[in-house]
Amino acid sequence: MRKLALNDEILLKIEKPARYIGNEVNSVMKEKEGIDIRFAMCFPDVYEIGMSHLGIQILYDMFNQWEDVWCERVYSPWIDLDKIMREEKIPLFALESQEPVRDFDFLGITLQYEMCYTNVLQVLDLAGIPLKAEERLADEPIVIGGGPCAYNPEPLAEFFDMFYIGEGETSYRQLLDLYKENRADGGSRRDFLEKAAQIEGIYVPSLYDVTYNEDKTLASFTPNHPRAPRTVKKQMVQKLTDTYYPQKPVVPFIKVTQDRVVLEIQRGCIRGCRFCQAGMLYRPTREREVERLKEYAYQMLKNTGHEEISLSSLSSSDYSSLKELVTFLIEEFRGKGINISLPSLRIDAFSLDVMEQVQDVRKSSLTFAPEAGSQRLRNVINKGLTQEDILEGAGQAFEGGWNKVKLYFMLGLPTETEEDMVAIPELAEKIAERYYEIPKGQRNGKCQITTSTSFFIPKPFTPFQWAGMYSNEEYISRAAIVKHAFHKQLNRKSLKYHWHDAEITVLEGVFARGDRRCGKVIEEAYRLGCLYDAWTEVFDNEKWMKAFENTGIDIAFYNERERSISELLPWDFIDIGVTKEFLIREWEKAKKGEITENCREKCSGCGAAKFGGGVCIESKG
Repeated sequence: MRKLALNDEILLKIEKPARYIGNEVNSVMKEKEGIDIRFAMCFPDVYEIGMSHLGIQILYDMFNQWEDVWCERVYSPWIDLDKIMREEKIPLFALESQEPVRDFDFLGITLQYEMCYTNVLQVLDLAGIPLKAEERLADEPIVIGGGPCAYNPEPLAEFFDMFYIGEGETSYRQLLDLYKENRADGGSRRDFLEKAAQIEGIYVPSLYDVTYNEDKTLASFTPNHPRAPRTVKKQMVQKLTDTYYPQKPVVPFIKVTQDRVVLEIQRGCIRGCRFCQAGMLYRPTREREVERLKEYAYQMLKNTGHEEISLSSLSSSDYSSLKELVTFLIEEFRGKGINISLPSLRIDAFSLDVMEQVQDVRKSSLTFAPEAGSQRLRNVINKGLTQEDILEGAGQAFEGGWNKVKLYFMLGLPTETEEDMVAIPELAEKIAERYYEIPKGQRNGKCQITTSTSFFIPKPFTPFQWAGMYSNEEYISRAAIVKHAFHKQLNRKSLKYHWHDAEITVLEGVFARGDRRCGKVIEEAYRLGCLYDAWTEVFDNEKWMKAFENTGIDIAFYNERERSISELLPWDFIDIGVTKEFLIREWEKAKKGEITENCREKCSGCGAAKFGGGVCIESKG
C-alpha cells in the first residue's frame, strides 16, 4: 500500500487536500519493478487548472499504454502547501506513487502560458532539481518542455535540458527508446542529449550558441555541436483519427475548471486570423472521423460518470461533420441528463438551432469575438467577420429567446486609431438596438451586452510577430477612451464593460518574444517571491519591476519597437511548416487592410501543405 507524501496534520492545514492525494478514478498505478522509464508529467499551475488540460490527458494515456513506461502527474503546490514543503523539507512528489519527482527519469513540463514561468522554477526548486540545466547531475531527471510556449523556448532555455517542438504523439516513443539504449550502453547525460538532438522535433538549448549586436538585437544563433540541426522541425500528426485518445480520462475528486468529457473534434483552424498563434502553429487543419468521435463520446461518458460533453476545437463551426455529430449526441443522450457544450461556434442559424436544443436559453449567454470594433480593423486582423454577420447572428439569437451577449475585443492592435476604439461601444449599442427592435411582448426581459477588452500581444509565428506593443500607461488610456465612449451610448443601462489587466499584458509580451537574456529576469522575479503570476490575487507587479531593474533588462526593447522583417528572431531556428515568407506577405497585407481567404476557399500557399495532410490535401482534391 502506498504511503501519502503528506501526513494527516498537513492535509488538514491546507486548502483542498484532494489536490495532492492522487488515486482518482482512472488514474494509472503500475508496479515499479517492471518499469524501465518513469515520467513525471507536470502542469505548472494549480491542480484544478492542470486537470482540465486535454494535452496532458492524451499524453498520460499514451505513455501508460506502453508497458515499459509509467507516467505520473504533478502540479504546482498552492502557496499554502509551498510554504509548508519548504519549512518541512518535503520534496515535490508525483500524485500516483507519492514519490519524489527527483527520482524519476524525466520531468515533462507543459508550457501553456507565459505567466506560469515562475511556477516552472518553483517545481524544479521544490523537487530539489538544480534550476540551471548545466548544473544537473547524472542521476537527476531530464527536464523537457512542450506546449505552445515551447515555440519560443529561449526565455526558459537555461532551465530545460530539451524541448519537444510539436504534437506529442509523434516522437516521444523514439526519444524514450533512445534513453533506454543510452543507459544500457553506459552513456552519460551529455551523450543522451547529443543523440536526442538528432530526433526531429527535439531542441537541446546547450548545443546552440547565441551572440548579440551592439543594439541588443540577435546577431547569430548557431549549433555548437555537429549533431545539433540548424533547423528544428515541428512534429505533427497527419491522421488525427488514428492517434491515441483517452477513453478513460482521469476523474478528479474535486471540481476543476473543465469538469466534463472533452471530445477533440479537430486540430488547427482554416481562418487565418493574423493575431492568432494557434491558428498558425497547428496548421494544417485536421479532422477526427465522425464515427470514431461517436464511439469516444459513448465510452468516455460511460467511463467517467461526467454529465457534460464538450466539443473541443479552435473553430467548431468549421468541422465538416458537425451537424451529424451534434444530432447524434442530442438523440443518443436525450433524457439521460447529459449536457452538450459547444464552444468556438460561429453564430449562425444552425448553431442557434443546436444551442436551443442543448441549453437553457433563458440562463445562457451567447459569445461573439469580433476582436475589433470597426470593419477596417477587422480586415487588418483578417477576422473574416462583418458587422452584418454579427448583427444577423445576434438578431437570430434574440428572436430565439436569448437576451445576454458577451463580446470580446482587443485593444492595441496594429494600425489602431481612436475611431477604431470608439467603434467598440458603437457596435455594442447596435446589438442592443437590434434587441429592442423585437416587439416588446416577444422579448425575454431586458437585454445585457457585456463587452470585454484584452490587450493585444504579438506572438511568434504570426504575421504580427514584428508589431510593436504599448506601455502599461498607454493601454490603460486606450481602455479609458472605450469606457468614456460607453457612457455616451443611448442603451448604456444594457451595456457593461470590463478590461484585462495591462500590467500582466506587458510581462506576457516580454516573454512571448523574449530571448535567452530574459531567463535571468524570470529567475530574479522568482527569487524575489513571484509565484502564480497568472492569479490576480497573488500577482505582484512591483516585484517584477524590481526584477527588471536588478537585471538591467529593458521592457521597451522587447515590447515597444516594431521589428524589421530582416531582424533575426529568437525562434527563427524552428520550422513550423508555415513559412516566414507567408507571414511577411500577411504582415504587408495587414498594413493595407487586405483580407486573405480561408483555407477551404482558397489555398494561400502558407507552406503547411508540405506535411501532406488535412485540409491541404482536401483543397487539392
